Amino acid sequence: MLHTRYIEMICNASHGDPFAVLGPHLSSPGHSSIRCFLPGAAKVTVLASNGTALGDLSLRHIDGFYEDTVKQPPDAPYRLRVKWESGQEDTFDDPYRFPLVLGEMDVWLLGEGTHLRPFEVLGAQISTMLGVAGVRFAVWAPNASRVSVVGDFNLWDGRRHPMRQRRECGVWELFLPGIGRGARYKYEIRSNSGHVLPQHADPYALQSELRPATASVVCELPAVQPPSHERQLANALNAPISIYEVHLGSWRRIVEDGNRWLTWDEMADTLVPYVQEMGFTHIELMPVSEYPFDGSWGYQPIGVYAPTSRFGEPDGFGRLVARCHAAGIGLILDWVPAHFPTDIHGLANFDGTQLYEYADPKEGFHNDWNTLIYNMGRTEVRNFLVGNALYWLERFGVDGLRVDAVASMLYKDYSRKEGEWVPNAYGGRENLDAIAFLKRMNEVVGVERPQAITLAEESTAYPAVSRPTFAGGLGFHYKWNMGWMHDTLSYISRDPIYRQHHQGELTFGLLYAFNENFVLPISHDEVVHGKGSLLNKMPGDRWQQMGNMRVFLSYMFGHPGKKLLFMGCEFAQEREWNHDHSLDWHLLEQPAHAGIQHLVRDLNRFYRATPALYQQDFVSAGFEWIEHNDTQRSTVSFARRAADGTFVLVVCNFTPSVWYDYRMGVPQPGKYREVLNSDSECYGGSNVRAIVGDVTADDIHWNGRSQSIVLTLPPLAAVFIEWTN
Repeated sequence: MLHTRYIEMICNASHGDPFAVLGPHLSSPGHSSIRCFLPGAAKVTVLASNGTALGDLSLRHIDGFYEDTVKQPPDAPYRLRVKWESGQEDTFDDPYRFPLVLGEMDVWLLGEGTHLRPFEVLGAQISTMLGVAGVRFAVWAPNASRVSVVGDFNLWDGRRHPMRQRRECGVWELFLPGIGRGARYKYEIRSNSGHVLPQHADPYALQSELRPATASVVCELPAVQPPSHERQLANALNAPISIYEVHLGSWRRIVEDGNRWLTWDEMADTLVPYVQEMGFTHIELMPVSEYPFDGSWGYQPIGVYAPTSRFGEPDGFGRLVARCHAAGIGLILDWVPAHFPTDIHGLANFDGTQLYEYADPKEGFHNDWNTLIYNMGRTEVRNFLVGNALYWLERFGVDGLRVDAVASMLYKDYSRKEGEWVPNAYGGRENLDAIAFLKRMNEVVGVERPQAITLAEESTAYPAVSRPTFAGGLGFHYKWNMGWMHDTLSYISRDPIYRQHHQGELTFGLLYAFNENFVLPISHDEVVHGKGSLLNKMPGDRWQQMGNMRVFLSYMFGHPGKKLLFMGCEFAQEREWNHDHSLDWHLLEQPAHAGIQHLVRDLNRFYRATPALYQQDFVSAGFEWIEHNDTQRSTVSFARRAADGTFVLVVCNFTPSVWYDYRMGVPQPGKYREVLNSDSECYGGSNVRAIVGDVTADDIHWNGRSQSIVLTLPPLAAVFIEWTN
């Protein structure tokens, strides 16, 4: 019989090796000592696999510890029939008769921190062991003295299902038979000092409860989405990429139903056709990983493997991705590996130590956001995040990840004063751990999911962000051009009278436009926190504001770089964005707003149909200035070229004056035709035509070219001109 000391350790949930006590143990040849802990049980009977009763177990401890010997070897299957004190009777398999959950290769890779897909072995995996259906639980907590699975299947009692530790990798594991999809669970962890911590959600949970509830939910691992050559071509550097950035909680709401969110399927039915009609090539979703606080917009995630429950179950998100692809639209996710919140059910102080975060607050705490910083020096933490990147790309088939706050990862002194940060091993400010992580993540994505792209939100002059790691870069495919965004918004916000003194804000970006593979972002950050809407940045009366919107958006579509526009900007949303409310779709009843929407739709369609505007975004051969020094009239003109040499001309007038007899040099002789004019009446403009019909180039030297044409430049407008023969 088992010593009472060990029985008491099981009863008070302090035993670190429950399999050494519970389950079947050899007592004599052909006989097993069966031990179980079942609080509230009045009688426990052991049943053979054929249902024959092998005997009743004896109560060894009043809290519910049972033990006795049955005539059956330890490796033979059995079940327990339990009559509870309530009178209810249940029959189930004993979790402690099942073998190891993790295979030796998984243990080795997890311990080394090189398991490419840790989500396939950690977390809650619906599976079958020894012919019995159930769930395999596995959680990394190397410094814990005891870990238990708790949930609605065991009254959230940490004594009932303590786990086995695989010391080689610090993972605790347990197979629980008889439970399945929908079961709610957490982990109860006792620290190395013996302190029982607040219950933690599963870091690898595939589904979570809707806030304010915080439990993880058992869910099937989504199937691998097969590679797609079509999506690889659509995401390529020489492809047209026009991104519609969306906050799913506020794109549309059902006001008549309590201002509720749309479900994943409702978004598939409404958002996807809208984006398709508007001509955007991609949707970028602000973070959809589970997060506790609505006001964080998803940028403080808790369950990075779980699509947020706000919009339904994970399957619904998978259907949304599939609907996007069926419509020829890519889906990019905003991804947050830079930091995580301090909520006690999350990763903070996970096993009683700073497991996921740096221990020193000078490295591990973000003062700006009151969040914790991942310890990129730990291979297991890097593996957790690299695996997460692959999870979204492979299991849901998303097209790419926009990596948030890269600048905060690259520099140890980011937003810190002198003395508030820890230099790296060489005394510098670069975060070498984070740099190594970003390179590793991009390399893994490039090898394992070559159709996918990564995009860096990086606001500093860190070099070669979008260059391959073998060439000394970070390995991203694209980088957000924050400098272009800042300069052009500064320019367009000025009264046209003063723009002549600030022409450099409009043109400076071309000095470095080909140093990186840039995305031109007009994102959510520019229309919130008191910055006002994009429309309200524009000076002048309402007509001039709309004209400024039209010329600004047209200039953006003509400029080298892929495009990104936040929702609502495409129809000149008037109010600053509010995450608790739907966009003001009623504005489309007004012709001026409908005109802006019409323009964005036509810009997208023209952009996608014109290789000169996208094929050579990142090489100087794709761009040439025609005139950028016409400061007095605040005009610029340039040519964009495709790989085959075909070109389109872009001419912009940033004043409300019409410039008549505007002569402009052209690349070659022949006829030229206006193909898109943002001042057209259908867009809400004054309908001044730059060219009526075709115009033939004159042999008059202008702008350094031997031929030129004469235009009428409409006010606050951009004109796109094609060579016709």
